[in-house]
Amino acid sequence: MKPTISYESAGVNIAAGDNWVETIKELSRKYSNGTKNANGGIGGFSGLINIGGGQYLAGCCDGVGTKVEIAREYARPGFYRGLGQDLVAMNVNDLITCGARPLFFLDYIACGKLNVPLFSEIMDGIFAACTGSYAALLGGETAEMPGVYPETGFDLAGFSVGLVKEENIINGSKIEKGNKLIGIPSSGLHSNGFSLVRKALLSKDGLSLSLDSHISEYNTPLAVTLLTPTKLYVRQTLSVLENFEVRGMAHITGGGLEANCMRIIPEGLSISVDYDSWKREHIFDLVASAGVDEDEMRRVFNLGIGYVMIASDTEAPKIMKHLEELGEYPKIIGVVN
Repeated sequence: MKPTISYESAGVNIAAGDNWVETIKELSRKYSNGTKNANGGIGGFSGLINIGGGQYLAGCCDGVGTKVEIAREYARPGFYRGLGQDLVAMNVNDLITCGARPLFFLDYIACGKLNVPLFSEIMDGIFAACTGSYAALLGGETAEMPGVYPETGFDLAGFSVGLVKEENIINGSKIEKGNKLIGIPSSGLHSNGFSLVRKALLSKDGLSLSLDSHISEYNTPLAVTLLTPTKLYVRQTLSVLENFEVRGMAHITGGGLEANCMRIIPEGLSISVDYDSWKREHIFDLVASAGVDEDEMRRVFNLGIGYVMIASDTEAPKIMKHLEELGEYPKIIGVVN
């Protein structure tokens, strides 16, 4: 019997990460988060600060994680560009959950040695994704850190800032029992859980596949599927918000559907997710086949739903229709209890 593979066995401890967030929350309370103008607390998808005139700035930061190791190992020209979109998407998709429109983006690249052709690809992806998200690339930093990173090693982080009027802030406070969860498909794994993906698919403890492997369901090397860029949800979301009432939104990243949705659910309420209401992409089944159990799959991956909107019974069908007109394939995936 194949041993169970988990995120923790791959070196990532979700419980420790949750405890770390709680530690930061305690420090935030101790120091009053540095300002009386902050709105919301640590642990949300983005932070908000009152800048006067009934407007708030929203800010967040995130990275690409160990997905960069897939690109580094595959080492084919053209396949680094998607990491730039990953970096922008992981930030702006968080930013818009409060209703904010992105204003600008900043990038940070740390590396063992500057590789201009490689990082030019990444920057091209960053510029394109910023353009697709209404955000200006305002600046950034590239730091050569020999001795910290190997010569070919690098890491990516980004920071995004947006603007929202006070009356338009979406924080989940209007969510009620019976509201529907509208799921918008992902483009695949996005940029979460790649330490587990690498262990499950590429290591001797898993399936021992090579990145050049052709999986029967895909007519491309495995690496191409793994490096599919994270989907951008900014344009669709802002279009919906201009026309309909959305009571809460969640970007489905590490922690999976339920944990991320619960970040915006008011105290005393919960959610039920129907995992049979959409068809998973094969890549998730492939990871599971390595010995990752269903509970762990649900706890780590988006499983094919990258973004969730929560709306009333009357608004949900209208939002669904509008999303379809925008080229999306939304599904009602659950309900608020």
